[in-house]
Parts: sequence; structure tokens; C-alpha cells
Amino acid sequence: MSSTSLNKLPYSVLDLATVVKGNSIADTYKNTLENAKQAEQLGYKRYWFAEHHNMMNVASSATSVLIGFIAGNTNTIRVGSGGIMLPNHAPLIVAEQFGTLATLYPNRIDLGLGRAPGSDQVTAMAIRGDNMNAPFHFPRDVERLQQYFSTENETAKVRAIPGEGLDIPIWILGSSTDSARLAAAKGLPYAFASHFAPAHFREAIEIYRDNFKPSAELKTPYVIACVNVVAADTDEEAEYLATSVKQFFMGVITGKRQLLPPPVQSMESIWNIYEEEAVMQMLAYSFIGGKEKIKAMMADFVEQTQIDEVMATSHIFDHRAKLKSYRLFAEALR
Repeated sequence: MSSTSLNKLPYSVLDLATVVKGNSIADTYKNTLENAKQAEQLGYKRYWFAEHHNMMNVASSATSVLIGFIAGNTNTIRVGSGGIMLPNHAPLIVAEQFGTLATLYPNRIDLGLGRAPGSDQVTAMAIRGDNMNAPFHFPRDVERLQQYFSTENETAKVRAIPGEGLDIPIWILGSSTDSARLAAAKGLPYAFASHFAPAHFREAIEIYRDNFKPSAELKTPYVIACVNVVAADTDEEAEYLATSVKQFFMGVITGKRQLLPPPVQSMESIWNIYEEEAVMQMLAYSFIGGKEKIKAMMADFVEQTQIDEVMATSHIFDHRAKLKSYRLFAEALR
């Protein structure tokens, strides 16, 4: 189990390429690059994108393309997927895509894998066709990917070129306990989506650590917790900015998605008591406030969970405020 102190805790970014009301998708990608360049300067370790589909407010559907765009315009920060939804793809195609990325940007590419569709069931059917049972084959498909990346595969009839023989770290992503058992059994690092699925976080990382089997890739368990972060000069300003992410999650639970809306003075007229409860449950691991409050909350969180790394995701309407939030978060941890 980790004993990482706050000032030694690695910190990273999860980006959904969130489309803000009044902005185009082209604006979104421009702002994403600016955020990634700042993250690199601020000492963030990774910049990951999540694969989602058929969501008007999320522009990270072509995940590997965005990874290449960011990696090609930065120098040192690791860039990767948080994650690629493996049942949506043939393992060979993923191996070739990430083999290409890892060849272009050596020692900088991470491959995080999830089993969810990254969308609704109708969209999943459009992606997967007759292959709707693919999630049940997730463990086997992870093994296939590992095989394609291995040097032992050079005598096989099907090879990943490029990809074969490359050291591309594979991460298992999770929002439930199933993924924890898989990551533990395979001796792979584990990233948990506590930013939207907090209910099983503590149980999942406990299962992962208790059942971890050392592998060639990893000798001891390694846990990333993804959390929501909204940092500002004052606690009050942060709470105001955070009304955008609350509206974002309102869209998730009601199915009424919209482009990321501007903050509001009060949420009272926007949600009812049941919607508020559902949103706040999803946002259980959210760090909202000024730098000192964030620092105190993070210190308590790290002490309780003993995580090895934190990954921040920030749905903030104003781009300058979003850049500032990531800067304040880095300063709070340092």
C-alpha cells in the first residue's frame, strides 16, 4: 500500500474535450491543447482522454487521434487513454494504433482500457453491430493485446506492425469491482473512475490490493483515483464555478444532455431534491474550493485511501478559469 505524502503525489489530467456552450468543437481542441501545454509546465504527469460516443458535449470520441494531436504538440508529459473502450474495437486495431503512437512518441504513451461502451446501448449497437457480447470477452481481449505487443508474437500468423515489441503500459480502468479483480489478477495498474462512480471506489481498490499478483509489468499495486476538481481564488468562487459541472451531471442522470452551461448563482430552480441527491452522490469525490481548502481535502483523501496518483477532471465553463483551476490544484499539491 502506498505511503505517498501529498507533496510527492503524482498528479494528472483526465480530459473529455468538453464542448462549452458558445464554442465550436474546433475551439474545444484549441483549448485542450493550451490546457495540455500548461499541464506539462506545471508538472502534471499524464494527460488522458476518455472514449465517449454520441454525446454533444464530449468531443473525445476519436481518442487515439486526439492523443496523437496532444503528444505531437507537447514534449514530456505522458499522453494516453482513460480509456479506450476495448469491446468497441478489435484488439489488433488498438495494438496497431497505439503501436503507431508509441513509435512516434517513445516512452510517452499510456493505454488505459475499459469495458463499458462509452455511450448508450443504441449507440453501442451502432459501434459493435452483432458483437454486443464483447464486454464478456474483455479479459481475453486484454490478453490478446498483451500478446500483440510481445516479442514472442513475431512468429504468429497475425502480428501488430507497429506495436510488436514496444513497451506500452496497459492500465485497467474501472467503475466497479469486476475490473479490480481483473487488474489484480493480471498485475496491472488500476485507475478508478471515482469522478462519476464513487459508490464502489473504496471496495474496488481494497479488492485490487488484497488480490494483487506481481507481474513483469508491476511488482506492487498502483492506484490512480480520478476526481472532480474546481479550484479558484476563494471557496465561494469555486462553488459558483462548480454549478457548471453540477448541470453537466444533471444532463447525465436525466438524459437531457447539453453543451457545458455557464455557472449560475443558485441551482435551486434547476434541479429538484431527487436530482440534487443523485448529482451529489455522483460528485462525492469532488474537490471544490480555494487552494487551502483543496489542500486540506486532498491530504485527508490521500491519507484515507493511500492512492498512488490523483487524476483531475474539471468541467469549468470559462477557459481561463479552467486553466487557473489546474494551476491552483498543482500548487495545492506541491
